[in-house]
Amino acid sequence: MPNEKTVAVIGAGAAGLMACGTLAQRGFNVKLFDKNNMPGRKLRITGKGRCNITNIADIDEFINNIPENARFLYSAFSAFDNTDIINLLNKEGLETKIERGGRVFPKSDNAKDVVDALFKFAMRGNVKFITHAVKEIVAQDGCVKGIKLSGGTFVPADAVIVATGGVSYPLTGSDGDGYKFAKKLGHTITDLTPGLVPLTVEQDWVSSLMGLSLKNIAITLFDQSGKKVYNDFGEMMFAHFGLTGPVILSASMHIKSPANGYFICVDLKPALTQQKLEKRLQRDFEENINKKVANALDGLLPKKLIPVILKLWGTDENKPVHQITKSERAKLVTLLKNIRFDIKDFRPIEEAIITRGGINTKEINPSTMESKLVKGLYFAGEVLNVSAYTGGYNLQIAFSTGHLAGMSVKEGED
Repeated sequence: MPNEKTVAVIGAGAAGLMACGTLAQRGFNVKLFDKNNMPGRKLRITGKGRCNITNIADIDEFINNIPENARFLYSAFSAFDNTDIINLLNKEGLETKIERGGRVFPKSDNAKDVVDALFKFAMRGNVKFITHAVKEIVAQDGCVKGIKLSGGTFVPADAVIVATGGVSYPLTGSDGDGYKFAKKLGHTITDLTPGLVPLTVEQDWVSSLMGLSLKNIAITLFDQSGKKVYNDFGEMMFAHFGLTGPVILSASMHIKSPANGYFICVDLKPALTQQKLEKRLQRDFEENINKKVANALDGLLPKKLIPVILKLWGTDENKPVHQITKSERAKLVTLLKNIRFDIKDFRPIEEAIITRGGINTKEINPSTMESKLVKGLYFAGEVLNVSAYTGGYNLQIAFSTGHLAGMSVKEGED
Protein backbone atom coordinates (compact mmCIF):
# COMPACT_ATOMS: atom_id res chain seq x y z
CA MET A 1 0.00 0.00 0.00
CA PRO A 2 1.34 3.49 -0.82
CA ASN A 3 2.13 5.86 2.03
CA GLU A 4 2.88 9.55 2.18
CA LYS A 5 6.39 9.27 3.61
CA THR A 6 9.30 10.43 1.44
CA VAL A 7 12.77 8.89 1.63
CA ALA A 8 15.88 10.38 0.02
CA VAL A 9 18.51 7.85 -1.05
CA ILE A 10 21.94 9.31 -1.83
CA GLY A 11 23.99 7.21 -4.23
CA ALA A 12 22.86 5.05 -7.16
CA GLY A 13 25.32 2.20 -6.62
CA ALA A 14 24.65 -1.36 -5.47
CA ALA A 15 23.50 -0.39 -1.95
CA GLY A 16 21.47 2.62 -3.08
CA LEU A 17 19.64 0.78 -5.85
CA MET A 18 18.84 -2.08 -3.49
CA ALA A 19 17.51 0.35 -0.87
CA CYS A 20 15.37 2.11 -3.51
CA GLY A 21 13.76 -1.08 -4.78
CA THR A 22 13.06 -2.28 -1.24
CA LEU A 23 11.47 1.05 -0.29
CA ALA A 24 9.42 1.12 -3.50
CA GLN A 25 8.02 -2.33 -2.71
CA ARG A 26 6.90 -0.94 0.66
CA GLY A 27 5.07 1.94 -1.01
CA PHE A 28 7.33 4.85 -0.07
CA ASN A 29 7.89 7.93 -2.20
CA VAL A 30 11.58 7.63 -3.04
CA LYS A 31 13.96 10.21 -4.44
CA LEU A 32 17.26 8.72 -5.60
CA PHE A 33 20.04 11.30 -5.90
CA ASP A 34 23.34 10.81 -7.72
CA LYS A 35 25.75 13.31 -9.24
CA ASN A 36 26.15 10.95 -12.23
CA ASN A 37 23.44 10.60 -14.83
CA MET A 38 24.40 6.95 -15.19
CA PRO A 39 23.47 4.65 -12.28
CA GLY A 40 25.91 2.04 -11.01
CA ARG A 41 29.05 3.51 -12.54
CA LYS A 42 31.43 1.66 -10.22
CA LEU A 43 29.33 -1.49 -10.51
CA ARG A 44 29.84 -1.41 -14.28
CA ILE A 45 33.62 -1.83 -13.95
CA THR A 46 33.76 -4.37 -11.10
CA GLY A 47 35.21 -7.79 -11.82
CA LYS A 48 36.97 -6.40 -14.91
CA GLY A 49 33.60 -5.47 -16.36
CA ARG A 50 32.02 -8.84 -15.56
CA CYS A 51 30.70 -8.05 -12.04
CA ASN A 52 31.26 -10.67 -9.35
CA ILE A 53 27.74 -10.33 -7.88
CA THR A 54 28.10 -12.47 -4.77
CA ASN A 55 29.42 -15.81 -3.55
CA ILE A 56 27.54 -19.06 -2.83
CA ALA A 57 29.36 -19.45 0.52
CA ASP A 58 27.30 -19.99 3.67
CA ILE A 59 27.01 -17.21 6.25
CA ASP A 60 29.89 -18.53 8.38
CA GLU A 61 32.22 -18.49 5.39
CA PHE A 62 31.05 -14.97 4.56
CA ILE A 63 31.95 -13.86 8.08
CA ASN A 64 35.39 -15.52 7.75
CA ASN A 65 36.00 -13.50 4.58
CA ILE A 66 35.26 -10.18 6.27
CA PRO A 67 38.28 -9.19 8.38
CA GLU A 68 36.77 -5.95 9.67
CA ASN A 69 33.57 -5.72 11.75
CA ALA A 70 32.07 -8.93 10.40
CA ARG A 71 29.71 -9.46 13.36
CA PHE A 72 28.04 -6.14 12.60
CA LEU A 73 26.64 -7.74 9.42
CA TYR A 74 24.86 -10.77 10.89
CA SER A 75 21.43 -9.08 10.87
CA ALA A 76 21.90 -7.75 7.34
CA PHE A 77 22.92 -11.16 5.99
CA SER A 78 20.05 -12.87 7.85
CA ALA A 79 17.55 -10.45 6.31
CA PHE A 80 18.89 -10.68 2.76
CA ASP A 81 21.55 -13.18 1.72
CA ASN A 82 23.29 -14.44 -1.43
CA THR A 83 20.33 -16.62 -2.44
CA ASP A 84 18.04 -13.61 -2.19
CA ILE A 85 20.11 -11.42 -4.52
CA ILE A 86 20.47 -14.24 -7.06
CA ASN A 87 16.70 -14.86 -7.00
CA LEU A 88 15.97 -11.14 -7.28
CA LEU A 89 18.22 -10.72 -10.32
CA ASN A 90 16.83 -13.89 -11.92
CA LYS A 91 13.30 -12.48 -11.53
CA GLU A 92 14.46 -9.31 -13.27
CA GLY A 93 15.59 -11.44 -16.23
CA LEU A 94 19.30 -11.75 -15.41
CA GLU A 95 20.71 -15.27 -15.61
CA THR A 96 23.64 -16.07 -13.34
CA LYS A 97 26.39 -18.69 -13.20
CA ILE A 98 28.81 -20.01 -10.59
CA GLU A 99 32.55 -20.07 -11.18
CA ARG A 100 35.68 -21.14 -9.31
CA GLY A 101 35.66 -20.31 -5.62
CA GLY A 102 31.87 -20.01 -5.51
CA ARG A 103 31.90 -16.68 -7.32
CA VAL A 104 28.61 -15.71 -8.95
CA PHE A 105 28.64 -13.80 -12.27
CA PRO A 106 26.02 -12.80 -14.83
CA LYS A 107 25.77 -15.47 -17.53
CA SER A 108 26.40 -12.73 -20.09
CA ASP A 109 29.74 -11.77 -18.45
CA ASN A 110 28.56 -8.17 -18.72
CA ALA A 111 28.35 -5.98 -15.61
CA LYS A 112 26.01 -3.58 -17.42
CA ASP A 113 23.34 -6.28 -17.39
CA VAL A 114 23.56 -6.44 -13.59
CA VAL A 115 23.16 -2.66 -13.34
CA ASP A 116 20.19 -2.72 -15.73
CA ALA A 117 18.44 -5.43 -13.68
CA LEU A 118 19.04 -3.58 -10.40
CA PHE A 119 17.90 -0.27 -11.88
CA LYS A 120 14.71 -1.91 -13.18
CA PHE A 121 14.07 -3.28 -9.69
CA ALA A 122 14.85 0.11 -8.09
CA MET A 123 12.65 2.23 -10.34
CA ARG A 124 9.37 0.42 -9.78
CA GLY A 125 6.72 2.26 -7.81
CA ASN A 126 6.97 5.92 -6.90
CA VAL A 127 10.73 6.38 -7.39
CA LYS A 128 12.38 9.37 -9.03
CA PHE A 129 16.02 9.33 -10.17
CA ILE A 130 17.44 12.83 -9.79
CA THR A 131 20.83 13.71 -11.24
CA HIS A 132 22.07 16.29 -8.78
CA ALA A 133 24.83 16.53 -6.19
CA VAL A 134 23.76 16.60 -2.55
CA LYS A 135 25.52 19.22 -0.43
CA GLU A 136 24.41 18.20 3.06
CA ILE A 137 21.85 16.33 5.13
CA VAL A 138 19.65 18.59 7.22
CA ALA A 139 18.73 17.47 10.73
CA GLN A 140 17.00 19.25 13.60
CA ASP A 141 16.62 18.18 17.24
CA GLY A 142 18.27 14.83 16.43
CA CYS A 143 15.92 14.03 13.54
CA VAL A 144 16.41 14.07 9.77
CA LYS A 145 14.46 16.81 8.00
CA GLY A 146 15.75 16.46 4.44
CA ILE A 147 18.69 17.27 2.23
CA LYS A 148 20.17 20.37 0.66
CA LEU A 149 21.34 20.19 -2.95
CA SER A 150 24.52 21.82 -4.26
CA GLY A 151 22.50 24.72 -5.68
CA GLY A 152 20.98 25.41 -2.26
CA THR A 153 17.56 23.84 -2.84
CA PHE A 154 16.11 22.13 0.24
CA VAL A 155 14.35 18.80 -0.36
CA PRO A 156 12.25 17.64 2.63
CA ALA A 157 12.46 13.95 3.54
CA ASP A 158 11.22 11.80 6.40
CA ALA A 159 14.32 9.61 6.19
CA VAL A 160 17.67 9.62 4.38
CA ILE A 161 19.73 6.61 3.34
CA VAL A 162 23.40 7.36 2.65
CA ALA A 163 24.86 4.90 0.10
CA THR A 164 27.63 7.03 -1.38
CA GLY A 165 30.44 4.47 -1.41
CA GLY A 166 34.03 5.14 -0.34
CA VAL A 167 36.86 7.11 -1.92
CA SER A 168 38.27 4.50 -4.30
CA TYR A 169 37.62 5.00 -8.02
CA PRO A 170 36.65 8.69 -7.52
CA LEU A 171 35.90 9.12 -11.23
CA THR A 172 32.83 6.94 -10.71
CA GLY A 173 31.51 9.44 -8.15
CA SER A 174 32.88 7.80 -4.98
CA ASP A 175 34.67 10.85 -3.63
CA GLY A 176 33.93 10.70 0.10
CA ASP A 177 30.76 12.82 0.27
CA GLY A 178 29.08 10.36 2.62
CA TYR A 179 31.84 10.74 5.19
CA LYS A 180 31.41 14.53 5.12
CA PHE A 181 27.64 14.24 5.60
CA ALA A 182 28.07 11.81 8.51
CA LYS A 183 30.85 13.78 10.22
CA LYS A 184 28.82 16.99 10.13
CA LEU A 185 26.01 15.15 11.92
CA GLY A 186 28.35 13.94 14.67
CA HIS A 187 29.53 10.58 13.37
CA THR A 188 33.09 9.33 13.74
CA ILE A 189 35.00 8.39 10.60
CA THR A 190 37.75 5.81 11.09
CA ASP A 191 40.99 6.13 9.11
CA LEU A 192 40.45 5.70 5.38
CA THR A 193 43.04 3.46 3.69
CA PRO A 194 43.16 1.46 0.44
CA GLY A 195 41.54 -1.97 0.53
CA LEU A 196 42.00 -4.75 -2.03
CA VAL A 197 44.80 -2.73 -3.57
CA PRO A 198 47.93 -3.68 -5.57
CA LEU A 199 51.28 -3.49 -3.79
CA THR A 200 54.53 -1.81 -4.76
CA VAL A 201 57.68 -3.77 -3.92
CA GLU A 202 61.38 -3.07 -3.39
CA GLN A 203 62.53 -5.58 -6.04
CA ASP A 204 62.94 -3.50 -9.22
CA TRP A 205 63.20 -6.59 -11.44
CA VAL A 206 59.43 -7.08 -11.25
CA SER A 207 59.03 -4.47 -14.00
CA SER A 208 60.58 -6.92 -16.48
CA LEU A 209 57.72 -9.32 -15.72
CA MET A 210 54.94 -6.77 -16.24
CA GLY A 211 51.77 -8.47 -17.48
CA LEU A 212 52.85 -11.98 -16.50
CA SER A 213 50.11 -13.86 -14.65
CA LEU A 214 50.88 -16.82 -12.40
CA LYS A 215 48.08 -19.27 -11.62
CA ASN A 216 47.89 -21.89 -8.87
CA ILE A 217 50.57 -20.28 -6.75
CA ALA A 218 50.59 -19.87 -2.97
CA ILE A 219 51.57 -16.75 -1.05
CA THR A 220 52.39 -16.12 2.59
CA LEU A 221 52.42 -12.63 4.07
CA PHE A 222 54.82 -11.94 6.96
CA ASP A 223 55.13 -8.94 9.25
CA GLN A 224 58.39 -7.28 10.21
CA SER A 225 59.04 -9.84 12.97
CA GLY A 226 58.71 -12.73 10.52
CA LYS A 227 55.32 -13.79 11.89
CA LYS A 228 52.89 -15.28 9.36
CA VAL A 229 49.97 -12.90 8.90
CA TYR A 230 48.07 -14.37 5.96
CA ASN A 231 48.32 -17.09 3.32
CA ASP A 232 46.35 -17.75 0.16
CA PHE A 233 46.28 -19.84 -3.01
CA GLY A 234 45.28 -18.70 -6.48
CA GLU A 235 46.38 -16.17 -9.07
CA MET A 236 48.72 -13.17 -9.01
CA MET A 237 50.10 -10.85 -11.65
CA PHE A 238 53.20 -8.71 -12.06
CA ALA A 239 52.92 -4.99 -12.81
CA HIS A 240 55.56 -2.35 -13.52
CA PHE A 241 55.32 -1.23 -9.87
CA GLY A 242 55.03 -4.60 -8.16
CA LEU A 243 52.29 -7.17 -7.56
CA THR A 244 48.55 -7.41 -8.17
CA GLY A 245 45.91 -10.09 -8.78
CA PRO A 246 43.34 -11.73 -6.46
CA VAL A 247 45.69 -13.21 -3.82
CA ILE A 248 47.69 -9.98 -3.59
CA LEU A 249 44.58 -7.82 -3.26
CA SER A 250 43.32 -10.01 -0.41
CA ALA A 251 46.74 -9.93 1.26
CA SER A 252 46.66 -6.12 1.22
CA MET A 253 43.74 -6.25 3.68
CA HIS A 254 46.14 -7.61 6.33
CA ILE A 255 48.78 -4.90 6.00
CA LYS A 256 48.30 -2.17 8.58
CA SER A 257 51.18 -0.01 7.40
CA PRO A 258 53.31 -1.11 4.44
CA ALA A 259 56.27 0.90 5.74
CA ASN A 260 56.57 -1.50 8.68
CA GLY A 261 58.59 -4.21 6.94
CA TYR A 262 55.94 -6.58 5.59
CA PHE A 263 57.08 -9.11 2.98
CA ILE A 264 55.45 -11.78 0.82
CA CYS A 265 56.89 -15.17 -0.08
CA VAL A 266 55.58 -16.85 -3.22
CA ASP A 267 55.56 -20.61 -3.71
CA LEU A 268 55.50 -21.24 -7.48
CA LYS A 269 54.79 -24.96 -7.02
CA PRO A 270 52.55 -25.39 -3.95
CA ALA A 271 51.20 -28.73 -5.21
CA LEU A 272 54.69 -30.23 -4.91
CA THR A 273 56.60 -30.78 -1.69
CA GLN A 274 60.24 -29.75 -1.71
CA GLN A 275 61.18 -33.41 -2.15
CA LYS A 276 58.78 -33.95 -5.07
CA LEU A 277 59.93 -30.75 -6.74
CA GLU A 278 63.53 -31.91 -6.37
CA LYS A 279 62.64 -35.17 -8.18
CA ARG A 280 60.73 -33.29 -10.88
CA LEU A 281 63.69 -30.97 -11.44
CA GLN A 282 66.09 -33.89 -11.51
CA ARG A 283 63.98 -35.62 -14.15
CA ASP A 284 63.76 -32.45 -16.28
CA PHE A 285 67.51 -31.97 -16.08
CA GLU A 286 68.20 -35.61 -17.03
CA GLU A 287 65.98 -35.21 -20.10
CA ASN A 288 67.87 -32.06 -21.10
CA ILE A 289 71.32 -33.11 -19.92
CA ASN A 290 73.24 -31.51 -22.80
CA LYS A 291 71.21 -28.29 -23.04
CA LYS A 292 71.91 -24.91 -21.52
CA VAL A 293 70.16 -24.60 -18.17
CA ALA A 294 68.00 -21.72 -19.47
CA ASN A 295 66.47 -24.13 -22.00
CA ALA A 296 65.89 -26.87 -19.45
CA LEU A 297 63.36 -24.93 -17.38
CA ASP A 298 60.74 -24.43 -20.14
CA GLY A 299 58.56 -27.26 -18.90
CA LEU A 300 58.55 -25.95 -15.34
CA LEU A 301 58.29 -22.17 -15.62
CA PRO A 302 56.78 -19.50 -17.89
CA LYS A 303 59.40 -18.39 -20.43
CA LYS A 304 59.27 -14.77 -19.27
CA LEU A 305 60.08 -15.79 -15.70
CA ILE A 306 63.14 -17.92 -16.48
CA PRO A 307 65.74 -15.10 -16.82
CA VAL A 308 64.66 -13.66 -13.46
CA ILE A 309 64.82 -17.06 -11.74
CA LEU A 310 68.31 -17.65 -13.17
CA LYS A 311 69.45 -14.27 -11.84
CA LEU A 312 68.00 -14.90 -8.37
CA TRP A 313 69.48 -18.40 -8.44
CA GLY A 314 72.87 -16.92 -9.32
CA THR A 315 73.46 -19.27 -12.26
CA ASP A 316 74.66 -18.39 -15.76
CA GLU A 317 71.92 -19.07 -18.33
CA ASN A 318 74.51 -20.63 -20.67
CA LYS A 319 75.74 -23.15 -18.12
CA PRO A 320 75.21 -26.75 -19.37
CA VAL A 321 72.73 -28.80 -17.35
CA HIS A 322 75.27 -31.58 -16.77
CA GLN A 323 77.42 -29.09 -14.83
CA ILE A 324 74.68 -28.25 -12.32
CA THR A 325 75.60 -29.70 -8.92
CA LYS A 326 73.24 -31.30 -6.42
CA SER A 327 73.60 -28.35 -4.04
CA GLU A 328 72.81 -25.90 -6.87
CA ARG A 329 69.69 -27.89 -7.70
CA ALA A 330 68.64 -27.85 -4.03
CA LYS A 331 69.13 -24.07 -3.97
CA LEU A 332 66.84 -23.72 -7.02
CA VAL A 333 64.15 -25.86 -5.37
CA THR A 334 64.25 -23.62 -2.27
CA LEU A 335 63.98 -20.53 -4.47
CA LEU A 336 60.99 -21.82 -6.45
CA LYS A 337 59.18 -22.54 -3.21
CA ASN A 338 60.11 -19.25 -1.57
CA ILE A 339 60.54 -16.10 -3.71
CA ARG A 340 60.59 -13.05 -1.46
CA PHE A 341 59.04 -9.65 -2.19
CA ASP A 342 59.55 -6.76 0.23
CA ILE A 343 56.46 -4.54 0.38
CA LYS A 344 57.18 -0.87 -0.17
CA ASP A 345 53.70 0.63 -0.20
CA PHE A 346 50.09 0.40 -1.27
CA ARG A 347 49.18 1.78 -4.67
CA PRO A 348 47.12 5.01 -4.38
CA ILE A 349 43.65 4.69 -2.84
CA GLU A 350 42.20 5.80 -6.19
CA GLU A 351 43.34 2.41 -7.57
CA ALA A 352 41.90 0.39 -4.68
CA ILE A 353 38.82 -1.74 -5.27
CA ILE A 354 37.37 -0.71 -1.91
CA THR A 355 37.97 1.75 0.90
CA ARG A 356 38.96 0.39 4.30
CA GLY A 357 37.60 2.41 7.18
CA GLY A 358 34.51 4.57 7.17
CA ILE A 359 31.61 5.41 9.47
CA ASN A 360 32.13 3.84 12.88
CA THR A 361 29.79 0.83 13.13
CA LYS A 362 29.42 1.35 16.91
CA GLU A 363 27.34 4.42 16.07
CA ILE A 364 24.92 2.45 13.86
CA ASN A 365 22.22 -0.02 14.87
CA PRO A 366 23.20 -3.32 13.17
CA SER A 367 19.58 -4.51 13.20
CA THR A 368 18.34 -1.54 11.15
CA MET A 369 21.36 0.35 9.71
CA GLU A 370 19.93 3.47 11.40
CA SER A 371 22.20 6.02 13.03
CA LYS A 372 22.23 5.95 16.83
CA LEU A 373 22.84 9.69 16.75
CA VAL A 374 20.26 10.99 14.28
CA LYS A 375 16.76 9.55 13.93
CA GLY A 376 15.77 8.73 10.34
CA LEU A 377 19.37 8.60 9.09
CA TYR A 378 20.52 5.28 7.62
CA PHE A 379 23.77 4.05 6.06
CA ALA A 380 24.44 1.23 3.59
CA GLY A 381 27.35 -0.20 1.63
CA GLU A 382 30.98 0.84 1.43
CA VAL A 383 30.47 4.08 3.38
CA LEU A 384 30.41 1.85 6.50
CA ASN A 385 33.58 0.64 8.19
CA VAL A 386 33.20 -2.94 6.90
CA SER A 387 35.24 -4.57 4.17
CA ALA A 388 35.91 -8.05 2.81
CA TYR A 389 38.20 -10.04 0.56
CA THR A 390 37.64 -10.52 -3.16
CA GLY A 391 35.11 -13.10 -4.28
CA GLY A 392 31.78 -11.26 -4.31
CA TYR A 393 31.68 -10.61 -0.57
CA ASN A 394 31.83 -6.80 -0.73
CA LEU A 395 28.94 -6.51 -3.17
CA GLN A 396 26.85 -8.81 -0.98
CA ILE A 397 27.54 -6.45 1.92
CA ALA A 398 26.19 -3.60 -0.23
CA PHE A 399 23.07 -5.56 -1.23
CA SER A 400 22.35 -6.80 2.29
CA THR A 401 22.86 -3.47 4.08
CA GLY A 402 20.92 -1.62 1.37
CA HIS A 403 18.02 -4.02 1.73
CA LEU A 404 18.05 -3.82 5.53
CA ALA A 405 18.11 -0.02 5.50
CA GLY A 406 15.19 0.01 3.05
CA MET A 407 13.22 -2.44 5.20
CA SER A 408 13.92 -0.51 8.41
CA VAL A 409 12.60 2.93 7.50
CA LYS A 410 9.54 3.32 9.69
CA GLU A 411 6.25 3.94 7.97
CA GLY A 412 5.10 6.13 10.84
CA GLU A 413 8.38 8.04 11.20
CA ASP A 414 7.95 11.62 12.37
